[in-house]
Amino acid sequence: MTKVGRYFLNFALLFDQAVNTVFGGSPNETISERSAKARDAGRQWGCVLCRLLDWINPGHCDNALTSTIGDDAVIPDGK
Repeated sequence: MTKVGRYFLNFALLFDQAVNTVFGGSPNETISERSAKARDAGRQWGCVLCRLLDWINPGHCDNALTSTIGDDAVIPDGK
Protein backbone atom coordinates (compact mmCIF):
# COMPACT_ATOMS: atom_id res chain seq x y z
CA MET A 1 0.00 0.00 0.00
CA THR A 2 1.22 3.49 -0.77
CA LYS A 3 1.89 6.01 1.97
CA VAL A 4 -1.09 8.06 0.84
CA GLY A 5 -3.32 4.98 0.89
CA ARG A 6 -2.10 4.07 4.37
CA TYR A 7 -2.73 7.65 5.53
CA PHE A 8 -6.36 7.53 4.38
CA LEU A 9 -6.88 4.06 5.84
CA ASN A 10 -5.48 5.25 9.19
CA PHE A 11 -7.74 8.32 9.06
CA ALA A 12 -10.80 6.13 8.35
CA LEU A 13 -9.90 3.94 11.35
CA LEU A 14 -9.49 7.05 13.53
CA PHE A 15 -12.92 8.31 12.45
CA ASP A 16 -14.49 4.88 13.03
CA GLN A 17 -13.11 4.64 16.56
CA ALA A 18 -14.01 8.27 17.34
CA VAL A 19 -17.65 7.76 16.34
CA ASN A 20 -17.76 4.59 18.44
CA THR A 21 -16.36 6.53 21.41
CA VAL A 22 -18.92 9.34 21.01
CA PHE A 23 -21.66 6.72 21.37
CA GLY A 24 -20.18 5.28 24.57
CA GLY A 25 -17.91 2.61 23.14
CA SER A 26 -14.24 1.98 23.75
CA PRO A 27 -11.80 4.30 21.96
CA ASN A 28 -9.84 1.17 20.99
CA GLU A 29 -12.80 -0.53 19.32
CA THR A 30 -14.33 -0.05 15.88
CA ILE A 31 -18.04 0.23 15.20
CA SER A 32 -17.84 -3.13 13.41
CA GLU A 33 -16.48 -4.91 16.45
CA ARG A 34 -18.99 -3.28 18.77
CA SER A 35 -21.78 -4.22 16.37
CA ALA A 36 -20.61 -7.84 16.26
CA LYS A 37 -20.61 -8.02 20.06
CA ALA A 38 -24.08 -6.47 20.20
CA ARG A 39 -25.30 -8.91 17.53
CA ASP A 40 -23.91 -11.85 19.49
CA ALA A 41 -25.71 -10.54 22.59
CA GLY A 42 -28.97 -10.45 20.62
CA ARG A 43 -29.28 -6.66 20.39
CA GLN A 44 -31.40 -5.54 17.44
CA TRP A 45 -29.16 -2.68 16.29
CA GLY A 46 -26.12 -4.95 16.18
CA CYS A 47 -27.99 -7.53 14.08
CA VAL A 48 -29.14 -4.89 11.61
CA LEU A 49 -25.77 -3.16 11.29
CA CYS A 50 -23.89 -6.46 10.92
CA ARG A 51 -26.28 -7.58 8.18
CA LEU A 52 -25.57 -4.34 6.32
CA LEU A 53 -21.80 -4.55 6.82
CA ASP A 54 -21.74 -8.23 5.88
CA TRP A 55 -23.74 -7.48 2.73
CA ILE A 56 -21.05 -4.97 1.71
CA ASN A 57 -18.15 -7.17 2.85
CA PRO A 58 -19.08 -10.79 3.69
CA GLY A 59 -17.83 -11.84 7.14
CA HIS A 60 -16.96 -8.26 8.10
CA CYS A 61 -18.38 -8.33 11.64
CA ASP A 62 -16.97 -11.77 12.44
CA ASN A 63 -13.54 -10.68 11.20
CA ALA A 64 -13.72 -7.54 13.38
CA LEU A 65 -14.13 -9.46 16.65
CA THR A 66 -11.24 -9.61 19.11
CA SER A 67 -11.23 -11.01 22.62
CA THR A 68 -10.39 -8.03 24.85
CA ILE A 69 -10.71 -4.78 22.92
CA GLY A 70 -13.72 -2.87 24.13
CA ASP A 71 -13.55 -3.91 27.76
CA ASP A 72 -13.22 -0.24 28.72
CA ALA A 73 -16.45 0.87 27.01
CA VAL A 74 -18.67 3.24 28.96
CA ILE A 75 -21.77 1.59 27.49
CA PRO A 76 -20.82 -2.06 26.85
CA ASP A 77 -22.93 -3.80 24.23
CA GLY A 78 -21.62 -7.33 24.20
CA LYS A 79 -21.90 -8.27 27.85
